[in-house]
Amino acid sequence: MDKWNESLAKQLQNTLDEDQLTQCMRCGFCLPACPTYRETGFEGASPRGRIALMKAVYDGQIKPDQNFINQIDLCLGCRACEPACPAGVPYGQLLEQTRAAIHQERPGSKKSHILQQILLRDVISHPRRLKALGSLLRLYQRSGMPKWINKVPLYRLLPEPVREMERILPDVESPAFSPGTRVYPSSGKKSGRVGLFLGCVMDVLFNRTHRNTIRLLTSAGYEVVVPGGQNCCGALHAHAGDREQAIRLAKQNIQAFAGAKVDFICSNAGGCGAMLAEYAELFKEEPNWREQALEFQRKVKDVSELILEQADSGLITFSADRHQRITYQDSCHLINGMRVFAPRTLLKQVKNTTFVELKEANRCCGSAGIYNLLQTEMANRLLDEKMNHVKNTQADLLITSNPGCFLQMALGVKRAGLQKQIKVMHLADFLASTLQPGAKKQKHPS
Repeated sequence: MDKWNESLAKQLQNTLDEDQLTQCMRCGFCLPACPTYRETGFEGASPRGRIALMKAVYDGQIKPDQNFINQIDLCLGCRACEPACPAGVPYGQLLEQTRAAIHQERPGSKKSHILQQILLRDVISHPRRLKALGSLLRLYQRSGMPKWINKVPLYRLLPEPVREMERILPDVESPAFSPGTRVYPSSGKKSGRVGLFLGCVMDVLFNRTHRNTIRLLTSAGYEVVVPGGQNCCGALHAHAGDREQAIRLAKQNIQAFAGAKVDFICSNAGGCGAMLAEYAELFKEEPNWREQALEFQRKVKDVSELILEQADSGLITFSADRHQRITYQDSCHLINGMRVFAPRTLLKQVKNTTFVELKEANRCCGSAGIYNLLQTEMANRLLDEKMNHVKNTQADLLITSNPGCFLQMALGVKRAGLQKQIKVMHLADFLASTLQPGAKKQKHPS
């Protein structure tokens, strides 16, 4: 057994939580919920199988070879197994512990290194660099280059997943928020003070969604504050095993919201919200930070939860200008991590629409952070099956509540040739487009 395997085995034994490992009863309720098990039929590609592998390493029965790492890498981290588990095994935490050990001890593939080191650490973790990249993307999109770039030989050297993503990127707009804290007053009677979490990809590619989120919240009676000093939530880093970077980002965000005096911290991205709502798990070894993280995560709400509360009271209503068939793809971490079901309830309240349930809407679309770039074959298998279900809804709009899901579903629509039949929208954008007068519209953030 080589030194890498010995070193990784020791690291896993030091990292994995024994109590969590022994919670698994091997009952198999997780198997039908797991996308990779359903695709492969292989026990090692299931939550039960992966936990068994982790436990075997922890107990010293096996060494973590490349096959072990391959099964951990193949996992989407969608956490669909958690609601299905009668024992309440925190599989997502076990997966991140395992990936953290692997990240520390084993060199990844060249592609994995490029994505994790350059994209996650050197770009996404730094708001100024990310916004600069956004400005370059905006210039690129408006220059007319996308119309002929595919004819350039160098462009064809890019990996196919990167080329596909380039084709479906939303139009990048000017930055929505200037540096520093911004406050937007509520319409009518104030029902609370909400801090808006900006995130990383959302802030660059989906700042229109942020503006619509503020419009929805202020119309619902909330005063909205956008604290300065925010950063990426750290979810992508934690899922990739870079726990050190995730902790650094979490500390920045906790500090950014510490003085905002908000009742709630609002996320409009399912993946971000689930990460923010579990910040305390990062600080098991730092009691002082853990207390601050617990106070922070108690305030975290998805935008749909905040809006639904006011919609149920009749303060705001929604109605489409023309009749539309709509369907909804769940954000895995919103439904499996945060256990939030409000989006579907809200959509069913929109007048002049027909809500069509998407078959297996709670099954991962294959985005899963940067999974679709690292495990493209499996991601596309899941996506193509998802598109068959989408086509069967005959919907005009496919609603999502997470940026990764949005991009993946837009890619799926393009791969399936459904661009003329169905449009992908973020939940906040759709709700804002159907918001009825009742609360005075706020001036869009600028």
